[in-house]
Amino acid sequence: MENNVENFVRKGCSDPSVLISEDGKNSKSVVCQRCGSKVLCPGMAVFSDKRLFLPFMQKNNNINHSDGTFSGDTLTAHWLVDDMYTFENVGFTKNVGKIKYLICADCEIGPIGLHNLDEEKSFYIALDRVKHV
Repeated sequence: MENNVENFVRKGCSDPSVLISEDGKNSKSVVCQRCGSKVLCPGMAVFSDKRLFLPFMQKNNNINHSDGTFSGDTLTAHWLVDDMYTFENVGFTKNVGKIKYLICADCEIGPIGLHNLDEEKSFYIALDRVKHV
């Protein structure tokens, strides 16, 4: 978790350890960066330190036309939820290969996370892509 702390401080984010309760769950509400819509209530997700690639959060076309790949970030700090019905306001994209990207259901900004269809009970929300209140 030390690398994540350094990463958050470098990006101007708060220390993620203050967002994690003693039982490893989110201690604050997780909300959309753009519209403030609630994504998760406190205590509903566990912290996960897993490397996942997410395309950039942009409206413009971020697809590399020469090979069909997306430009984006590899992020390591996520909230992990094991049931899609745990979310308050999250939408899912159509399948992109074996991935469904998670977006804010109200303003449709995203992706804020992902669900790998091979991992039936694993839904990830990137800490860098949301706010905590």
